Amino acid sequence: MKRESKNSKLTEEDVKRYSLNYWKLLIGLIVFAVLFLISVRVGIFGKLPTFKDLENPKSNLASEIITDDNKVLGTYYVHNRSNVKYSELSPSLVQALVSTEDKRFYEHSGIDYSRTLSTVVLTLGGNKQGGSTITQQLALNLFGERRAKNSLKRIMQKFQEWITAVRLERNYTKEEIVMMYFNTVDFGAYNTFGIKSAARTYFNSTPEKLTPDQAALLVGMLKGPGEYSPVRRPERALARRNLVLQNMRDQNFISSEEFEKNKAKPLGLKLTISNYGEGLAPYFRAVLKEEIKKEFQRLAITKPDGTPYDLDRDGLKIYTPINYKMQQYAEDAQKEWMTRLQREFDKQWKRRNAFTGKNANLLITGMKRSDRWHTLKSEGMTEDQIKKEFEKKVPMTLFTWKGSVDTVMTPLDSIKYTKLFLRNAMMAMEPKTGYIKAWVGGINFEHFKYDQVRLGTRQVGSTAKPFVYAYAIDNGYGPCVSIPNHMQTYGDWTPKGTVQGGDPITLKNAIKYSQNYASAYLISEVGASNVAEFTKRMGVNSNIPNNLSIALGSYDASLFDMVGAYSAFVNQGTYVEPTMILRIEDKNGAPIYEKAPKVSMVLNRETAYAMVDMLKGVVDGGTGSRLRWDPNFGGLKNPIGGKTGTTNDNSDAWFIGITPELVAGVWTGAEDRGISFSSMQYGQGAAAAMPVFGLFMRKVYADKNLNYSQEDFPKPEGGITRFEMDCSNYSKFYGNEPSQSDSQQLDDDRLGF
Repeated sequence: MKRESKNSKLTEEDVKRYSLNYWKLLIGLIVFAVLFLISVRVGIFGKLPTFKDLENPKSNLASEIITDDNKVLGTYYVHNRSNVKYSELSPSLVQALVSTEDKRFYEHSGIDYSRTLSTVVLTLGGNKQGGSTITQQLALNLFGERRAKNSLKRIMQKFQEWITAVRLERNYTKEEIVMMYFNTVDFGAYNTFGIKSAARTYFNSTPEKLTPDQAALLVGMLKGPGEYSPVRRPERALARRNLVLQNMRDQNFISSEEFEKNKAKPLGLKLTISNYGEGLAPYFRAVLKEEIKKEFQRLAITKPDGTPYDLDRDGLKIYTPINYKMQQYAEDAQKEWMTRLQREFDKQWKRRNAFTGKNANLLITGMKRSDRWHTLKSEGMTEDQIKKEFEKKVPMTLFTWKGSVDTVMTPLDSIKYTKLFLRNAMMAMEPKTGYIKAWVGGINFEHFKYDQVRLGTRQVGSTAKPFVYAYAIDNGYGPCVSIPNHMQTYGDWTPKGTVQGGDPITLKNAIKYSQNYASAYLISEVGASNVAEFTKRMGVNSNIPNNLSIALGSYDASLFDMVGAYSAFVNQGTYVEPTMILRIEDKNGAPIYEKAPKVSMVLNRETAYAMVDMLKGVVDGGTGSRLRWDPNFGGLKNPIGGKTGTTNDNSDAWFIGITPELVAGVWTGAEDRGISFSSMQYGQGAAAAMPVFGLFMRKVYADKNLNYSQEDFPKPEGGITRFEMDCSNYSKFYGNEPSQSDSQQLDDDRLGF
């Protein structure tokens, strides 16, 4: 009995000891867990996102270029990501996400403990299952690195997710969490980040317009963008989409009928892969980017922390005056005409060698400008070795008006091919506001990246003549004053030309028929230096020499400057700088830049109206009359003016057209001036450039939603008092005007050097 009592006493002591140890261990574990969680919270095992980071995660946000009709023209990005507000999400998106990723999302506070416990049990049993809530997944997305592959590191990361998820739930509404989640998810292919980018990439749509089947497809992809890619694995993507739709039905977000209807739909992809070269206005977007950088640097515009803005990462909203429809019309007009014109150009050069005589060096310069030449040069090759490489056939992609073509040819032959392609550029702007509505800098950005609106300059030819006449009228001449119109020599310069409209000829008819002799005489009277200075005041920022030949356009200028200058005629003598940017906002919508265009009075209002009236004469019976009578691109009956221009050997073809509310300029030519049309039939401004203007304006006027007036140009207040506009009341007309049939065949306006 004593032994039993002793054993019993030992057992009681053991129980007490074991109980004490148990509580010590339990308390120790609790203290350790608390200290561990505090350590995780304070960042000992890795920095956690701050509230600032949670609201503004350090993700690369694409900057959006937005048109005047509030459409996204394109983006600048490292990651093609743009944020959306919760109100911009389709209800189907939220329903698909909650029903598939986190059914108790609206009930838990960041961590679904029952789901977490069941996940642990299933995982230990060999049936791996995800247990993260939407909030936890958002927490993971907010970290700089994604899901860790190392098991120990992943466990540590899991604790960080839990703490961040709880903080998210305490500080944000469920709607805000869903919004942040959709803005941070990665859709894998095509550099697609965030739901806005995904909607555009896969359905060419916006998040608020996504239908239940589309929303289900995109949410289904989140489990594995590669595994459930609708492009590479459409069968798996379809099955996954239908599973998400089933979840939506099971959670009573959609009815059984809606489920069956959406389940029966095909994937319905409208793949729109974003890159700088695709979409509308790629040349405009490329030039705009550099313009913004210059403006930010000039005005010292920086982020609040003093660092410079990064257009590819900071999610700016760039509002432009470009009109989406008008940009499309301009690009369509270019393609329609240049496709036809290129066929005629190809016929001309089919049996001729373009690279002989004075053009013999074009191939050498073409090779030396190429990236291939610079690459081979950097590898230490001699020029002879590089030339031999250019004669070896390699795979390449060539531009055609029917689309890009993959082929095999020598780089030398590809240079010959591209140099025989005509280039074309166009810009349209509103003269009163300076707002640029359309910008086509070339024929194909992928193959010919050099912008010919702002960056490229070409010889302007007779489009320079209005500056001579405007200066003369502003300084005492009138439109009806007559001047000599025959060949004369001025020092060592004797301009060439033909005579239409008589000798002598009124200034009005000299512009109408683009007369070289009269223009040369006029500048000799008013002074070349005066005209050069005046032309610069009109907005042409080129090097304009002080010689008489500038009357015939012997200098180079950009289409951008020329359209801006002509706009001053329409705007009653007031020059308004062409405007590319309206304003820029940061990613939170705060304004950081607003454009204030340069505005200046450059000529008398009555002079400006006289020039408009004279330019109308160019279209009504002069060198631009084809706009009226040619049904292929003309047939325009409303008041229009303009000026054609053709340089020597048909190297450059120009047309700048004016209407009361729009001014548009067009240039056409090959890359090298030595390659051109051999005849005026196709090479003059009226044939090679003006048709693009005609087709564009026809489309603009046909679109009643654009609301461009077809009324006449308004006269200045008080009328015309300085000179007579009706030449029949001024003096006897000198010479005979050509008939309409003759004016259709006018020898246009070559420089005649």
